[in-house]
This record gives sequence, structure tokens and C-alpha cells, in this order.
Amino acid sequence: MNIIHALVLGIIQGVGEFLPISSSGHLVVVPYIFGWDYQGLNFDIALHTGTLLALLIFFWHDWANIISAGISMKSENKSEKNSHNLLWIILVGSIPAAIAGYLLESMAEHALRNPLLVAILLAVFGLLLWLVDYATSGKLKIKDIGYVKGFLIGIGQAVALFPGVSRSGATITAGLLTGLDRENATRFSFILAVPAVVGAFALSLKSFDPSVITVPFLVAVITSAAFGLLSIKFLLRYVSKHGFAWFAIYRLALAALIIILYFTR
Repeated sequence: MNIIHALVLGIIQGVGEFLPISSSGHLVVVPYIFGWDYQGLNFDIALHTGTLLALLIFFWHDWANIISAGISMKSENKSEKNSHNLLWIILVGSIPAAIAGYLLESMAEHALRNPLLVAILLAVFGLLLWLVDYATSGKLKIKDIGYVKGFLIGIGQAVALFPGVSRSGATITAGLLTGLDRENATRFSFILAVPAVVGAFALSLKSFDPSVITVPFLVAVITSAAFGLLSIKFLLRYVSKHGFAWFAIYRLALAALIIILYFTR
């Protein structure tokens, strides 16, 4: 792994983790297109460390409020009760991803890294996001999410363990289906990602080799963190005025390109 490769993959991770285009899918496809070797789970840790930092930096204030409200669970009505319970709703919503992560851990490094599978999932879940966004006009806010809606959105996060699905894309789609508006579905998608990313990061450390902490490794961490912050800020602003059609079109175009390359090489 050289610095250029680390820089490119760091940008892909930072942008793709938070835009609904699938960072994991791009991390399979880009090396496939350019003939780069897969760098293994140790390098994946570098990329996910960066996006974890981006989440913690951007949403530290939200999480401070969520934890504080979760500790003092006093409420008068359903909406206020859900706001106070949000910490526990998020933890319940994180259960599906935890179970799926445990079951699919042995498949993550090789079996799921198939370009054709990535192309199919990019197309299918891109179309699903487009259709759901077009067909729904939710008005609910994060404070209106209860345990059932939180768990359903969490199922979307679990499905996103397959490269090509997109964590943000799947959870935003699920959020729209449960009645959230675009901005709140997107924001909750990012907030819900924190426990899953922290948990995956902690588990990955058991097989982490400190000797891989080199200059390219650090470049990947810094780049994915920086571009992750930019992507979060961009998408939250974008969805306040626009839908997800262009992201779906991009996913379909990329899927078509992958399929062409797969069958012509």
C-alpha cells in the first residue's frame, strides 16, 4: 500500500460512508477496476477509524444530549418520553447490526467481496431508495421515533453489512418508510451509526496488528475523517432541499459499469 492508494481509498471511505452510495461497495470495486490488491482487515480499520472520528466530532453535542436525557427519564407525553428514551431506542436499533455482524464476520473479508454481487446490490438498493423517497412524504421527527421504528431502521443497518447496500442508504430508506422526513431520516441514520461503528471498531482490534501503523495507514485515517466530516455536512444540507434521485442514478450507472467490466475482462 502506497500513499496514493491510501489517499484515494481514504477519500472513498469518507465520502461513501455517509452519502448513500456504499463505501464498502466502492472499496471492493475501485481496487477491482485498477487491479489493486485487497489490503485486508487491518487497513479497513484505518478507514473506519477515520469515519468513526468524523461521526464523533460532528455529533458529539447530539450524543451528549442523548446520554443526558437517557439518564434522566422524566416525561409527560409520548413525544417527550421518546426524546428521553432515545438512547435506549438507539441501542435497541443497534441490535440487528450486532447480530448480523457476528454471523457474517467470517464472510466479511472474502465471500462478500464479489464485484458482481456489489453491482446487483448497488442497483437494487439504489432503486429502492429512489422509489421510497418518491412515494413517501413523512413529517415525523427524531423525537417521534419509538422502539419499534428504531428497531425497523436498525434492520436496514444490518442489511447494509453487505457491500453495495450502503449503511446510510439503507437506514435512510427505512427511516423514510417509518414516516420520518428526509432531514430527520438522514440525521438519525448518522446518529444510529455510532454504536455500530464503535462496536465494529472494538471487535476489529482483537486481530489488529500494530505494525501496520505506517504513513499510508495514518494518511487513510486522516483523509477518511476529513472527507467524512465534509460528507455529513453536505448531505444534511442537501436533503433539506432535494431528494435522493441523483444518488440512485449514480448507483445504477456504477452498477452497469461494474457488470460490463465483469463480463468483458
